[in-house]
Amino acid sequence: MAEETLLKHADTHEHEGHEPFMPADEFESNSPMKVSYGKMMMWYFLLSDAFTFSAFLITYGALRVSNKWWPDPNHVFNAMPFMGHKQIPLGFVSIMTFILILSSVFVVLAVIEGHRMNKKGVLLWMLGGIAGGAAFLGCQAWEWSHLISEGLRPFFNPFVPDAQGMTHLAKSIVDPETGRRVLEMTGNMVTDAHGHKFQLGEGFGKFGGVGAFGALFFGITGFHGFHVFTGVLLNVWGFFATLSGKFEKVGHYEMIEKLGLYWHFVDLVWVFVFLAFYLL
Repeated sequence: MAEETLLKHADTHEHEGHEPFMPADEFESNSPMKVSYGKMMMWYFLLSDAFTFSAFLITYGALRVSNKWWPDPNHVFNAMPFMGHKQIPLGFVSIMTFILILSSVFVVLAVIEGHRMNKKGVLLWMLGGIAGGAAFLGCQAWEWSHLISEGLRPFFNPFVPDAQGMTHLAKSIVDPETGRRVLEMTGNMVTDAHGHKFQLGEGFGKFGGVGAFGALFFGITGFHGFHVFTGVLLNVWGFFATLSGKFEKVGHYEMIEKLGLYWHFVDLVWVFVFLAFYLL
């Protein structure tokens, strides 16, 4: 009876000019790419999210090329935890990048074990992916807190050029009259973080370096960090769903594969963020 009703409903839609009803399992068999409905929707989401990240990075590129001077990443991102004032240009962010790529490898291995229906293998490698994502977030939190301690804010940049265009970290204070953060300077002479004075580059004043630098850095890396945080939560859910035997009951680990697609996307986006902010 139920089958007759379903067929009648499909025929009615067909006569009205609509496509006949297609069950979910038939979608995959009729799909040109032989992709399930769930995976196709994930690809659609990732494509739309890629447009958002592209808009952020294009804005960053446009603002960067429109300014005559931009902070040198080797002088901005040179701190390393537990090493005092020793400067290692791009050392810490390289470790962060390695951790995120390694976590992506772990998730790939989890997907492979899922194809083999190996529950223990999926659990092992998903745990590695979760640990890598959490470690990356911890590293990013340290980097943010360090840069904030140096005076970087979304709308204030303590990294300024000297007369030769070299990047310096200048001391900053809060102006008691306006409440705004400003450089500690006398005339056109600025004091750097080590107490040395240097002549500020032409075109810059007490309000610091390129103002958009802080907003772009915190905005783009924060948006990416939110994606990593979301990915870690989803992977934790996938881990416990695997542990409970949910995917063994349905006979496949496609959900782990979909989670993997999201995680690899987050990893790929970081490559472009790393290229834009830290290398160029």
